[in-house]
Amino acid sequence: MISSGTQELTADPGGIAQAADFLRQGLLVAFPTETVYGLGGDASNGQAVASIYEAKGRPSFNPLIAHVASVEAAQRFVQWSDLAEQLAQAFWPGPLTLVLPLREGHGVSSLVTAGLDTLAVRVPAHPTARALLADFDGPVAAPSANPSGQISPTTAAHVWSGLGGRIAAVLDDGPCAVGLESTIVGLAGEPTLLRPGGVALDRIESVLNLHLHLHQSGDLLTAPGQLQSHYAPDAPVRLNATARHGDEVLLGFGAVDCDLNLSVDGRLTQAAANLFAALHRLNETGRPIAVSPIPNTGLGAAINDRLRRAAAPRDS
Repeated sequence: MISSGTQELTADPGGIAQAADFLRQGLLVAFPTETVYGLGGDASNGQAVASIYEAKGRPSFNPLIAHVASVEAAQRFVQWSDLAEQLAQAFWPGPLTLVLPLREGHGVSSLVTAGLDTLAVRVPAHPTARALLADFDGPVAAPSANPSGQISPTTAAHVWSGLGGRIAAVLDDGPCAVGLESTIVGLAGEPTLLRPGGVALDRIESVLNLHLHLHQSGDLLTAPGQLQSHYAPDAPVRLNATARHGDEVLLGFGAVDCDLNLSVDGRLTQAAANLFAALHRLNETGRPIAVSPIPNTGLGAAINDRLRRAAAPRDS
């Protein structure tokens, strides 16, 4: 069935192969996991990831979970550790996400990590998800396949209700067994429970033989499901700038004279895909950063949200 441009795919080899091909084209596919249906896009393709935010109407660029087919696949993108190995042996494939430092040359879009140097990664247990990931052979960024702020989808019908017509396809394989998002554990520093979910805290602590730190509201944002934290360059950031002042470097949008342009053509998906890498590059100059006006519509609202946080006054 095709409705408003969204295809319904069955969870057989042909449907899975078509879904993987859509992902390679930079398109979005909803697919089942044991937790909820995820809205998948190629995690190495910044514009595909930007399209996830656009389809969901997600209000800000929070880190996303990269789904992979195996432990070996995860190790291509993150720095592995003994604690990660213990948890992977106990709970992968399954509803547990690990946040680990990125490996050099990882190739994951900075829009997936929200500009951080860590990646949230998971090996799902659902056989259709695993088959899709194995066929695609790459990381798939996949938040829940629903409009932002609405109830997470546990059936294909839920996905159709919220995202039909906005994405390339829905890969249907019945209801999800767990129906609760994955537990997220941070292993980039002190082992921390970042989000409760499908694996109970006491089971995780039993495997590690230690107590996890519990994430506090003032802690750094490192994973989905937490309060937003601003990305703060070292230098001051000035918004809605039509020209440089003094020693500033100008981050442009559209047809403007600037030092670095988010999108010469004024495309918001391209601007979103380039945002974090551009801020990092300009931050390396050591000069104040001015930013051209960004339309506050569609993805522009999310871009402006992140820029306001970057420009906000901060403690000295």
